[in-house]
Amino acid sequence: MTAVPEAADADGGRAAQPRHLIVSVYGVHHQAGGEWLSVASLIDLLAAVGVDEPAVRSSISRLKRRGVLEAVRRDGAAGYELSGTALDLLREGDERIFRRDRAKLADGWLLAVFSVPEAERHKRHVLRTQLSRLGFGTASSGVWIAPAHLYEVTVGTLERLGLAEYADVFRAEHLAFGDPREKVREWWDLDQLDELYTAFLEEHEPVLRRWQRRRTTPGDEAFADYLRVLTGWRRMPYLDPCLPAELLPEGWSGIRAAEVFFTLHDRLEEAARTHLRQVLSG
Repeated sequence: MTAVPEAADADGGRAAQPRHLIVSVYGVHHQAGGEWLSVASLIDLLAAVGVDEPAVRSSISRLKRRGVLEAVRRDGAAGYELSGTALDLLREGDERIFRRDRAKLADGWLLAVFSVPEAERHKRHVLRTQLSRLGFGTASSGVWIAPAHLYEVTVGTLERLGLAEYADVFRAEHLAFGDPREKVREWWDLDQLDELYTAFLEEHEPVLRRWQRRRTTPGDEAFADYLRVLTGWRRMPYLDPCLPAELLPEGWSGIRAAEVFFTLHDRLEEAARTHLRQVLSG
């Protein structure tokens, strides 16, 4: 599952919009080896999280207009698949969203340095938007920084969008001048990240405690809670690119949030997939 284009404006799990939940459904379905979903199946699946039929149909139309979904009929039934672009982003995002290891300071950094002619300044905005989406922080004007593990996805994204000619990408390490912990605070908005992680914890820690008290894992409940936590978590690794723990504030909320997400993921994923297969098989 990943953040396809919809995730750029995704709200956390508490305010998750139906279209964000639909993208999450496709992610779970794709990981289970599926592609196409009928409109009727989407309506049934989204009912588990309280989304009614008109909202599902409206959200499908919006995702289609955005190029995330493509209409495909099978055996006379109306349905949709993720577009080719959305599938590419889904595959890219799986590695990031389900990455459990944080970057290490010893791994070094990735620097993206770009220069765009004034006549093509619109591409400067696109570059900044894409680097921000990838999780880069701003070191200075035209110099963006990220943990080194983002190298392949950064190069692939710039090439795919035709932006490679405007940028140079370097591996680097911080050698002198300034405390790296303070620098990280300058390069990323840790206060905003902390607020988002705290909101995530406020919603999903009680869910985790509830499941820890239970011996069984009913499929319909597992699917609903898994869809919510997955949607809530989906954008976080794009805002926080697994920054090294030694550079983060003590007791960093993002580390606890990751523990909550992966514990719920391990508990609920299989039951959620089973429920999805049961709904699809009628």
